[in-house]
Amino acid sequence: MSIDQNREFMKCAPFAAEMAKSDQQNGVDAPPVNKASLGGDVIKLPSFEGIAINDSYTNLLNIRRSEREYNDQIPMTQAQLAYMLHTAMSIQEYRGVGNVATLRPAPSGGARHPFELYIAVKNVQGLTPGMYHYLPLEDVGKPAATIEYIGPIVDYDTTVSNMALGQKWAASAPCMLIFSCVPYRAEWRYRLLSHRIMLVDLGHVGQNVMLSAAALGLGSCCIGAYDQTICDRVLGFDGKNEFTAYCVSVGAPVVH
Repeated sequence: MSIDQNREFMKCAPFAAEMAKSDQQNGVDAPPVNKASLGGDVIKLPSFEGIAINDSYTNLLNIRRSEREYNDQIPMTQAQLAYMLHTAMSIQEYRGVGNVATLRPAPSGGARHPFELYIAVKNVQGLTPGMYHYLPLEDVGKPAATIEYIGPIVDYDTTVSNMALGQKWAASAPCMLIFSCVPYRAEWRYRLLSHRIMLVDLGHVGQNVMLSAAALGLGSCCIGAYDQTICDRVLGFDGKNEFTAYCVSVGAPVVH
Protein backbone atom coordinates (compact mmCIF):
# COMPACT_ATOMS: atom_id res chain seq x y z
CA MET A 1 0.00 0.00 0.00
CA SER A 2 1.35 3.43 -0.94
CA ILE A 3 1.13 6.84 0.75
CA ASP A 4 -1.23 7.98 -2.01
CA GLN A 5 -3.54 5.02 -1.33
CA ASN A 6 -3.55 5.80 2.37
CA ARG A 7 -4.42 9.42 1.63
CA GLU A 8 -7.35 8.34 -0.53
CA PHE A 9 -8.57 6.04 2.25
CA MET A 10 -8.85 9.05 4.56
CA LYS A 11 -11.21 10.86 2.18
CA CYS A 12 -15.00 10.56 2.24
CA ALA A 13 -15.97 8.56 -0.83
CA PRO A 14 -19.24 9.45 -2.59
CA PHE A 15 -22.09 7.45 -1.11
CA ALA A 16 -23.32 6.72 -4.63
CA ALA A 17 -20.16 4.73 -5.23
CA GLU A 18 -21.23 2.17 -2.64
CA MET A 19 -23.71 0.29 -4.83
CA ALA A 20 -24.31 -2.93 -2.88
CA LYS A 21 -26.95 -2.81 -0.17
CA SER A 22 -25.86 -3.13 3.42
CA ASP A 23 -27.02 -5.97 5.64
CA GLN A 24 -29.28 -3.49 7.39
CA GLN A 25 -30.94 -2.60 4.07
CA ASN A 26 -31.26 -6.29 3.27
CA GLY A 27 -33.16 -6.91 6.49
CA VAL A 28 -30.44 -8.78 8.35
CA ASP A 29 -30.80 -8.57 12.14
CA ALA A 30 -28.48 -6.06 13.77
CA PRO A 31 -25.48 -7.39 15.70
CA PRO A 32 -25.44 -6.95 19.50
CA VAL A 33 -24.61 -3.40 20.57
CA ASN A 34 -22.04 -4.73 23.05
CA LYS A 35 -20.58 -8.04 24.15
CA ALA A 36 -22.21 -9.60 27.17
CA SER A 37 -20.18 -11.09 30.01
CA LEU A 38 -17.47 -13.49 28.92
CA GLY A 39 -18.14 -15.60 32.00
CA GLY A 40 -15.62 -13.99 34.35
CA ASP A 41 -16.18 -12.87 37.93
CA VAL A 42 -18.37 -9.76 37.71
CA ILE A 43 -17.44 -6.76 39.86
CA LYS A 44 -19.68 -3.77 40.53
CA LEU A 45 -17.34 -0.82 40.96
CA PRO A 46 -18.22 1.74 43.67
CA SER A 47 -20.10 4.91 42.79
CA PHE A 48 -17.98 7.72 41.44
CA GLU A 49 -20.49 10.33 42.55
CA GLY A 50 -18.87 12.67 45.05
CA ILE A 51 -15.24 12.07 44.05
CA ALA A 52 -13.13 15.13 43.28
CA ILE A 53 -13.70 16.14 39.66
CA ASN A 54 -12.46 19.26 37.92
CA ASP A 55 -15.52 20.32 35.93
CA SER A 56 -14.11 23.42 34.21
CA TYR A 57 -14.23 22.57 30.51
CA THR A 58 -11.84 25.33 29.48
CA ASN A 59 -9.34 24.32 32.16
CA LEU A 60 -9.48 20.67 31.07
CA LEU A 61 -8.63 21.65 27.51
CA ASN A 62 -5.69 23.68 28.80
CA ILE A 63 -4.26 20.99 31.08
CA ARG A 64 -4.82 17.90 28.91
CA ARG A 65 -1.44 16.59 27.84
CA SER A 66 0.02 13.20 26.96
CA GLU A 67 1.68 11.92 30.14
CA ARG A 68 4.25 9.12 29.89
CA GLU A 69 5.62 9.15 33.45
CA TYR A 70 3.49 7.70 36.24
CA ASN A 71 3.96 7.65 39.98
CA ASP A 72 3.91 3.93 40.78
CA GLN A 73 3.40 4.70 44.46
CA ILE A 74 -0.09 6.11 43.85
CA PRO A 75 -2.75 3.55 42.88
CA MET A 76 -5.95 4.45 41.11
CA THR A 77 -9.15 4.05 43.07
CA GLN A 78 -12.02 1.89 41.88
CA ALA A 79 -14.24 4.99 41.79
CA GLN A 80 -11.77 6.73 39.47
CA LEU A 81 -11.73 3.70 37.19
CA ALA A 82 -15.53 3.61 37.22
CA TYR A 83 -15.66 7.25 36.16
CA MET A 84 -13.15 6.65 33.35
CA LEU A 85 -15.13 3.71 31.98
CA HIS A 86 -18.50 5.42 32.34
CA THR A 87 -17.45 8.61 30.57
CA ALA A 88 -15.78 6.67 27.77
CA MET A 89 -18.20 3.93 26.77
CA SER A 90 -21.31 3.77 28.99
CA ILE A 91 -24.67 3.20 27.31
CA GLN A 92 -26.88 6.17 28.13
CA GLU A 93 -29.93 4.98 26.20
CA TYR A 94 -31.04 2.77 23.33
CA ARG A 95 -32.33 3.97 19.99
CA GLY A 96 -34.06 2.32 17.04
CA VAL A 97 -36.58 -0.49 16.69
CA GLY A 98 -35.29 -3.41 18.67
CA ASN A 99 -32.68 -1.29 20.48
CA VAL A 100 -30.19 -1.70 17.63
CA ALA A 101 -28.31 1.54 18.38
CA THR A 102 -26.97 3.23 21.50
CA LEU A 103 -26.23 6.76 22.65
CA ARG A 104 -22.98 7.07 24.58
CA PRO A 105 -20.74 9.89 25.87
CA ALA A 106 -18.66 9.90 22.65
CA PRO A 107 -20.27 10.18 19.21
CA SER A 108 -20.13 7.37 16.67
CA GLY A 109 -21.22 7.21 13.04
CA GLY A 110 -24.78 5.88 12.92
CA ALA A 111 -24.65 5.32 16.69
CA ARG A 112 -22.89 2.02 15.98
CA HIS A 113 -20.12 2.29 18.61
CA PRO A 114 -18.14 -0.68 17.23
CA PHE A 115 -15.74 -0.96 20.16
CA GLU A 116 -15.27 -3.03 23.30
CA LEU A 117 -13.27 -1.77 26.28
CA TYR A 118 -10.78 -3.90 28.22
CA ILE A 119 -8.58 -2.87 31.15
CA ALA A 120 -5.10 -4.13 31.93
CA VAL A 121 -4.91 -3.49 35.69
CA LYS A 122 -1.61 -3.17 37.51
CA ASN A 123 -2.39 -1.03 40.55
CA VAL A 124 -6.05 -0.25 41.24
CA GLN A 125 -7.10 -0.38 44.88
CA GLY A 126 -8.89 -3.60 45.74
CA LEU A 127 -8.62 -5.17 42.28
CA THR A 128 -6.55 -8.24 41.48
CA PRO A 129 -3.95 -7.35 38.83
CA GLY A 130 -4.87 -8.76 35.44
CA MET A 131 -7.18 -8.21 32.48
CA TYR A 132 -10.76 -7.00 32.83
CA HIS A 133 -13.68 -6.38 30.44
CA TYR A 134 -16.10 -3.47 30.79
CA LEU A 135 -19.81 -4.45 30.83
CA PRO A 136 -21.90 -1.36 29.96
CA LEU A 137 -24.98 -3.55 29.37
CA GLU A 138 -25.18 -3.98 33.14
CA ASP A 139 -25.77 -0.30 33.92
CA VAL A 140 -27.71 1.26 31.03
CA GLY A 141 -28.68 4.85 31.90
CA LYS A 142 -27.09 4.67 35.36
CA PRO A 143 -24.05 6.52 36.81
CA ALA A 144 -22.29 3.22 37.48
CA ALA A 145 -19.75 0.81 35.99
CA THR A 146 -19.43 -2.97 36.05
CA ILE A 147 -16.41 -5.03 34.99
CA GLU A 148 -15.51 -8.70 34.82
CA TYR A 149 -12.17 -10.31 35.59
CA ILE A 150 -10.84 -12.24 32.60
CA GLY A 151 -7.60 -13.51 34.08
CA PRO A 152 -4.01 -12.72 35.10
CA ILE A 153 -1.40 -11.11 32.88
CA VAL A 154 1.76 -13.20 33.14
CA ASP A 155 4.86 -11.04 33.74
CA TYR A 156 2.79 -7.84 33.59
CA ASP A 157 5.56 -5.30 32.91
CA THR A 158 7.12 -7.27 30.07
CA THR A 159 3.81 -8.26 28.51
CA VAL A 160 2.27 -4.79 28.57
CA SER A 161 5.52 -3.19 27.35
CA ASN A 162 5.56 -5.65 24.46
CA MET A 163 1.91 -4.94 23.74
CA ALA A 164 2.84 -1.25 23.51
CA LEU A 165 5.62 -2.01 21.01
CA GLY A 166 8.40 -1.74 23.58
CA GLN A 167 7.20 1.50 25.19
CA LYS A 168 8.09 0.52 28.76
CA TRP A 169 6.46 3.56 30.34
CA ALA A 170 3.03 2.13 29.40
CA ALA A 171 3.57 -0.72 31.87
CA SER A 172 4.28 1.72 34.70
CA ALA A 173 0.72 3.13 34.63
CA PRO A 174 -1.81 1.76 37.16
CA CYS A 175 -3.95 0.65 34.24
CA MET A 176 -4.13 0.66 30.48
CA LEU A 177 -7.45 0.89 28.65
CA ILE A 178 -7.54 -1.23 25.51
CA PHE A 179 -10.19 -0.61 22.87
CA SER A 180 -10.98 -3.43 20.48
CA CYS A 181 -12.92 -3.06 17.25
CA VAL A 182 -15.88 -5.30 16.42
CA PRO A 183 -16.15 -4.12 12.79
CA TYR A 184 -19.42 -5.78 11.80
CA ARG A 185 -21.37 -3.46 14.11
CA ALA A 186 -20.59 -0.63 11.69
CA GLU A 187 -20.33 -2.73 8.51
CA TRP A 188 -23.90 -3.93 9.11
CA ARG A 189 -25.08 -0.40 8.31
CA TYR A 190 -22.36 1.18 6.16
CA ARG A 191 -20.40 -1.68 4.52
CA LEU A 192 -17.27 -0.30 2.80
CA LEU A 193 -17.95 3.23 4.01
CA SER A 194 -17.70 2.20 7.67
CA HIS A 195 -13.97 1.69 8.15
CA ARG A 196 -12.75 5.26 7.78
CA ILE A 197 -15.47 6.45 10.17
CA MET A 198 -14.49 3.83 12.75
CA LEU A 199 -11.02 5.41 12.88
CA VAL A 200 -12.59 8.83 13.38
CA ASP A 201 -14.75 7.40 16.18
CA LEU A 202 -11.64 6.16 17.98
CA GLY A 203 -10.45 9.75 18.15
CA HIS A 204 -13.73 10.79 19.75
CA VAL A 205 -13.55 8.19 22.51
CA GLY A 206 -9.82 8.76 23.04
CA GLN A 207 -10.39 12.45 23.70
CA ASN A 208 -13.13 11.60 26.18
CA VAL A 209 -10.71 9.35 28.06
CA MET A 210 -8.00 12.01 28.20
CA LEU A 211 -10.35 14.77 29.35
CA SER A 212 -11.83 12.47 32.01
CA ALA A 213 -8.34 11.62 33.25
CA ALA A 214 -7.51 15.32 33.44
CA ALA A 215 -10.75 15.97 35.35
CA LEU A 216 -9.62 13.43 37.96
CA GLY A 217 -6.13 14.91 38.23
CA LEU A 218 -4.68 11.90 36.43
CA GLY A 219 -2.41 11.66 33.42
CA SER A 220 -3.04 9.67 30.26
CA CYS A 221 -1.50 8.93 26.91
CA CYS A 222 -3.19 7.55 23.80
CA ILE A 223 -1.10 4.83 22.17
CA GLY A 224 -1.45 4.24 18.45
CA ALA A 225 1.79 2.25 18.13
CA TYR A 226 1.13 -1.22 19.50
CA ASP A 227 1.97 -4.78 18.48
CA GLN A 228 -1.17 -6.06 16.78
CA THR A 229 -0.24 -9.72 17.05
CA ILE A 230 0.70 -9.62 20.74
CA CYS A 231 -2.29 -7.52 21.78
CA ASP A 232 -4.75 -9.73 19.95
CA ARG A 233 -3.15 -12.88 21.38
CA VAL A 234 -3.15 -11.61 24.97
CA LEU A 235 -6.83 -10.65 24.70
CA GLY A 236 -7.87 -13.76 22.80
CA PHE A 237 -9.09 -11.98 19.64
CA ASP A 238 -9.29 -13.74 16.29
CA GLY A 239 -7.88 -10.66 14.54
CA LYS A 240 -10.78 -10.49 12.08
CA ASN A 241 -14.12 -10.24 13.87
CA GLU A 242 -12.46 -8.48 16.81
CA PHE A 243 -9.03 -6.90 17.01
CA THR A 244 -7.11 -4.35 19.06
CA ALA A 245 -7.55 -0.78 17.78
CA TYR A 246 -6.31 1.68 20.46
CA CYS A 247 -4.67 1.79 23.90
CA VAL A 248 -4.62 4.51 26.57
CA SER A 249 -2.42 4.44 29.68
CA VAL A 250 -3.87 6.15 32.77
CA GLY A 251 -2.50 7.02 36.20
CA ALA A 252 -1.15 9.64 38.57
CA PRO A 253 1.56 11.55 36.68
CA VAL A 254 5.02 12.25 38.03
CA VAL A 255 5.15 15.88 39.14
CA HIS A 256 8.34 17.65 38.10
